Amino acid sequence: QLKLVESGGGLVHPGGSLRLSCVASEFTLRYYAIGWFRQAPGKEREGVSCISVTGSMPNYADSVKGRFTISRDNAKDTVFLQMNTLKPEDTGVYYCAARPGCGTGWGNPSYDYWGQGTKVTVSS
Repeated sequence: QLKLVESGGGLVHPGGSLRLSCVASEFTLRYYAIGWFRQAPGKEREGVSCISVTGSMPNYADSVKGRFTISRDNAKDTVFLQMNTLKPEDTGVYYCAARPGCGTGWGNPSYDYWGQGTKVTVSS
C-alpha cells in the first residue's frame, strides 16, 4: 500500500524549533508535490505548506509565513518542514500528503496519499 511516513515531532517550548521529515513507502516522492497539513484537537485539518516537484515557489499558510520553511532533497527522496519560533497554536498532528501539483487549491486536503502523522506539542 502506498503511504507516506512522517517523523520529527515532539514536545518543544514556545520559541523553539523542530524539523519534520516525510518519506515514502513503496513509491518515489520526487515525482509528486508534497503538502504539509496539521490538525489540532477539535479542529479541522488545515494546510500548512506545499512544495512542487521542482521545489520552486513554495506555498505557505499566512499563520506560518516567515517561521516555517518547506524543502525537498530529491537525492534522499525526502521532504522537510523546518519549523522555527514555534507557538502554542502550532500544536497538532502534522501530516504530509502527495499529489501531482500544488496548484491554487493546495490547502484543501484533496491529496492522493497520506501519512499517519507526527505529533507536535508546543508548551512551556
